[in-house]
Amino acid sequence: MSRLSRTWPVVTTEKTLMKQSTAELSAGVFVLLGLAAIVWFSIQAGAHLPIAGSTYGINARFSNIGGLKTGSQVFLAGVPIGRVEGIDLNPQFNAIVHMQVNKDIQLPGDTIASIKTSGLIGDKFVSLSPGSDPQNLAPGGTITDTESAVDLESLISRFAFGNVSSSPSPSPSPAK
Repeated sequence: MSRLSRTWPVVTTEKTLMKQSTAELSAGVFVLLGLAAIVWFSIQAGAHLPIAGSTYGINARFSNIGGLKTGSQVFLAGVPIGRVEGIDLNPQFNAIVHMQVNKDIQLPGDTIASIKTSGLIGDKFVSLSPGSDPQNLAPGGTITDTESAVDLESLISRFAFGNVSSSPSPSPSPAK
């Protein structure tokens, strides 16, 4: 037998095994953290959610939100700038819509918030129309100049039954 084909026994010590397992464990943890970060960023990007710290909160008070949901988009001039984070009812029975808006967008204090529909029976969204007030809306501030959602069912029923005026018709007086 030649000298090159001869295999020498490999001697491993306990110290060598500890170093090897520590290195493998560190590499495994690093890979898992990297995969977790990729999954998190993918979910954020897929849902079009802003990265934490890039938004500020504002509120809007509506008399009727007509199907607006948490997660609905907020638009300014047709450009998405935020999301609806929550909806509450205040003691005066108004809907308070909590929104997160891109921190780069500074809204004037007299901004108007409207609830619109994408398409005829599509999803509801909030459309913001900036005013001309030199004072900006503070983070956490409330927009009070709002336009509630259009109730399509009541419009159709008013049209179908011939009552398309803006005020309800008086009820007929009882016959004497």
